[in-house]
Amino acid sequence: MKINAQNALKKLATHDSPFLTLFEHGTLAVEIYKPEKVDLQQPHTRDEVYVVVSGTGEFINGDTRTTFEPGDFLFVPAGVEHRFENFTDDFSTWVLFYGPEGGEKE
Repeated sequence: MKINAQNALKKLATHDSPFLTLFEHGTLAVEIYKPEKVDLQQPHTRDEVYVVVSGTGEFINGDTRTTFEPGDFLFVPAGVEHRFENFTDDFSTWVLFYGPEGGEKE
């Protein structure tokens, strides 16, 4: 199985949403996400990983603010408030949800 970022973004452009689910297997769901100007996400019920495809900006993860760039891996535990801020117009990221509702326990 292979998903190309460029093709994923083309598919996303045909939808009226900033995200599109591209693959599911067991508890794993893979999405492409490209918000415009503002990230309106709410905390999710499962653990989540982002892998930045393009763009730069800042990522808020609970009480932590960090910068991001292409190739960065960002982890968010289930239920934690998070969002992307001050991101460039070309920002896009892979999103991977996995595990049980409520997140995996350490």
